[in-house]
Amino acid sequence: MKSLRTLGIMILTLLTTVVVAQDNKQGLDSAFAAIEPRVIEWRRDIHKHPELSNREFRTAKKVADHLRSLGFDDVRTGIAHTGVVGTLRGAQPGPVIALRADMDALPVREQTGLPFASTARGEYNGQEVPVMHACGHDTHVAMLMGAAEVLATNRERLAGTVKFIFQPAEEGAPGDEEGGASLMVEEGVLAGPDAPEAIFALHVWPNRGGTLAYRSGGFLAAADDLRINVVGRQTHGSSPWMGVDPIYVAAQIMVALQGIPGRHLDVTKGPAVITIGSVHGGVRGNIIPDKVEMVGTIRTFDPETRELLHTKLRDTVRATAEANGATATVTIKSYAPVTRNDPELLRKMMPTLRWAAGDDKVTEASLITGAEDFSFYQESIPGLYLLLGVNDPGVAFGEAPANHSPFFDANEAALITGVRTLVGFALDYAQVSGD
Repeated sequence: MKSLRTLGIMILTLLTTVVVAQDNKQGLDSAFAAIEPRVIEWRRDIHKHPELSNREFRTAKKVADHLRSLGFDDVRTGIAHTGVVGTLRGAQPGPVIALRADMDALPVREQTGLPFASTARGEYNGQEVPVMHACGHDTHVAMLMGAAEVLATNRERLAGTVKFIFQPAEEGAPGDEEGGASLMVEEGVLAGPDAPEAIFALHVWPNRGGTLAYRSGGFLAAADDLRINVVGRQTHGSSPWMGVDPIYVAAQIMVALQGIPGRHLDVTKGPAVITIGSVHGGVRGNIIPDKVEMVGTIRTFDPETRELLHTKLRDTVRATAEANGATATVTIKSYAPVTRNDPELLRKMMPTLRWAAGDDKVTEASLITGAEDFSFYQESIPGLYLLLGVNDPGVAFGEAPANHSPFFDANEAALITGVRTLVGFALDYAQVSGD
């Protein structure tokens, strides 16, 4: 009898917590309706003026000016080069959380045909390149700016403090520069008197519009940057036997690498991917060059698998080069660990997801071999990372251009769901953090 009574009290407490959290958000529909056109306007402006990693000067100024106009308690700029952190304290005491958006664009030539399409140019690793928000970070910034305004104008509902983190260089700092989430953490965004105890973020994704996809535990892959330099011996293209052809050796290496995930790793521990995305060597067709550079990425979900893959990769590259009279060096640099959703935090915030998107639009996702440096925040505090579907109506998953495509676009009608979700996290966390 005692155990049944205890169970009843626990259920009543949980239901009361959910009801209180829902009540705290009642009457906000007009605020969301008012902010939606502004979110779309901000998104289009940022989309038209994209900036590469560690060069987000215009975007950072737009964000900082907006936060200051809302009367934020503190707005700091220049963090990790161009990052902006704003602090908003609620009218009621409570915990500190963080909401994060990334600001950088990619060296991609936009081909969407949108009236606000980017024609911007920038410099990437010493080359002039086109620039595009091909991963949707323009929407992330706009949604978090919208959430900031809704919360700032409803401080009386907010228990605790929210740190708004607008982060540069999620796509990776250029060249030998430092940047991104790891540098934000190093420069103290999770420390000090307003140190957050949990952090939340969204990423737009080519799925059914307005859906929120989650996964408990490991969600996005760990990523390593890969660089392979093959050195041969230059000679005339008509007499390849007079030299050592590094292009031929590089081709053999690329083929051999694909056998590592499929034949040397335990696939039951999680997927693994090796991709070579850039190959440079030679200047004309009748000269065999003396060197070739290959640049790629590695994705894994299991630490032991990652270590074994690195070992096999180095051995394969070295042996293939030696067998052909060439030499090769391998450089592997960690980009980000696995992005994981804290199971307990996800459980507590699930009613918020359903409130923000609707019961039928909250779905569990499979593992994703994409990577995110949001995982560096999660090494210090619990975090929750969700995917917001932004396909047009009637377009299913897999039918729309993927992130990093020159044709990638977002259905702007879905962005208000992202704003609702971010606002919900801020208003509900204090209600459920003690359950």
